[in-house]
Amino acid sequence: MEIQPDKQNLDQTFSTTVYFIDFYQRDYKWNEEPVRRLLDDVFYQFDETYQKHSGLEPNKENINAKYPWYYLNTYVTNTIGGRVFVVDGQQRLTTLTLVLLKLYSMASVLGSKTAGWIERKIAGYSGTEHEFWMNHVKHRHVLKALMEGTEPSSIDVSTGVTAANMVGNYQLISAELNGRLNNKHKFDTFVHYLLCRLVLINLSVDSTHVPMVFEVINDRGVRLKPYEILKGKLLGQIDKLELETGKFNELWEAQLYAVNSFKEDEIDNLFRYWLKAKYANTRKAGQRFDGEYHREIFKGDLNKDLKLDHNSAEVKIFLKGSFRYYTGLYARLWKATQTEDPSYPSLYFNSLNELDSQFMLVLSACTVDDPEEADKIRIVSAALDRVFSLLQLQGAYDSNEFATRLFEISSEIREKPASEIAAIFEKHFLAELTERRGIPIAEAFSYALFRPMTIDRLNTRFTRYVFGRVERLLADGMKLKMKHALKDLVTLRGARNGFHVEHILSRNQENLDLFNGDEERFEQERNRLGGILLLKGLDNISSNNEVYAKKLESYANTLYWNETLRADSYKSKLHFSDFAEEHKLPFAPLSKFGPDDLESRQRLLFDLVAIIWS
Repeated sequence: MEIQPDKQNLDQTFSTTVYFIDFYQRDYKWNEEPVRRLLDDVFYQFDETYQKHSGLEPNKENINAKYPWYYLNTYVTNTIGGRVFVVDGQQRLTTLTLVLLKLYSMASVLGSKTAGWIERKIAGYSGTEHEFWMNHVKHRHVLKALMEGTEPSSIDVSTGVTAANMVGNYQLISAELNGRLNNKHKFDTFVHYLLCRLVLINLSVDSTHVPMVFEVINDRGVRLKPYEILKGKLLGQIDKLELETGKFNELWEAQLYAVNSFKEDEIDNLFRYWLKAKYANTRKAGQRFDGEYHREIFKGDLNKDLKLDHNSAEVKIFLKGSFRYYTGLYARLWKATQTEDPSYPSLYFNSLNELDSQFMLVLSACTVDDPEEADKIRIVSAALDRVFSLLQLQGAYDSNEFATRLFEISSEIREKPASEIAAIFEKHFLAELTERRGIPIAEAFSYALFRPMTIDRLNTRFTRYVFGRVERLLADGMKLKMKHALKDLVTLRGARNGFHVEHILSRNQENLDLFNGDEERFEQERNRLGGILLLKGLDNISSNNEVYAKKLESYANTLYWNETLRADSYKSKLHFSDFAEEHKLPFAPLSKFGPDDLESRQRLLFDLVAIIWS
């Protein structure tokens, strides 16, 4: 028979069967909310009945006669080679084991005759071996310590999430039971009720149908993450013996940890980016993977390529090939978005602009164990940074159109040699620039398009990013350290320590007169990027609406770009002079700041941007 249901009380569930945790199962992840809900459900019916029959002697006959049974749900098992594996229900069974561990401790303190009975529900002999019925192999030391009465805070939980949650939930359960079972009679009655009247249904399922049953149960219960279901559907096809000898579960868990260490459940994003990178040529086609991608993988069109449906040989190849490599690559990419890697710094730059599309693009370009991996990462991330920045700085960026364009680029760079990638980006960049501006564009960066750019056409984060990159370029040219980290310049926004946009031309009569009192022109001109600086919070407040001469004083000891307005920044600065001469940059101090000065500053900024994104 393919499914064998068995109704049993807890006394029967934990009696002779050792339950191994199947690879389908997650770590023990229940936290306070589901644990409290389980305790509340169990005690709601018990407390109501106990009030009516508190005078009865606590024994099996009285409990079975007077206390109604309570359904604790279903758990699913699969028996392979004499071992019983829990396919679904581990969270509940583990929590019940923690309840029994606490009851065992209380029984000893209260001198209850139920102590031996409870002990046999936690662990017992399976053949000649003494085992915990819930056999968390990696975390047996936690169960052993709790059973021996070790102080929970001193128990080693370094083996992982399961160990930590066991200890944490035991402490929660301990506090709850201490409060609810306040005398020996009630305690003994509850032990009988728990073991005799709480009912579970065990579904024993054969190996062939475990993945299907597992997914159906998940659809109707507490939902698992797509990657957790995918794991079951893939590893469930591999023979248990091969699963162990080939260490496929260990491989999955190691790669899962590598990716999820950056962000909880990040591996779902990895799979979505990978599927879009390899199997979506358009943005619309990629949308199929935004939801239940684990179902899409097994559909006919994808299965023609992946061959993962009912094909254990291909599953093993996939796990040791594509899965191993792309999860490792993704972890390397993530690391470089958190801390700048000199081999491909643009990964970090793109993360400051929240350009997560770089993951899809790099995954698209790379093949399994790609010998050009480092070159491809560097070229793809730098090209994305360049295209994104220069489109914005030339008034040609539209977020929706840009996202659509990136899918086209992704399909064209898919597993191409590194030498071809930059040209593909450039082709699409010029096409996007042409479409957005509505005129033929032949050069990547034009002063005619940059000249009118104002901060009201850019989002504030990107504006700070541009000036942060200018600051970095100047620091490198002067052979000095940046005064503030690039990330701080881009992301810090607090009133005291954050960086804010500063208008060189404050709104006052003196500056308005420079534009012949033309309010509209003045407002337009003062917002041009050449008339903008970044200042730290308090500096920005102190400069406020001062005239330019006073502002110039406040720019001392701020950022290098700000200081280039001041004459003293040019004294004895040989590296700065060499840098300016090398790139033919017309740096000059400005004692006044009128329309002509603003224009020269805009042009200088254009030249610096051209160097950064050449």
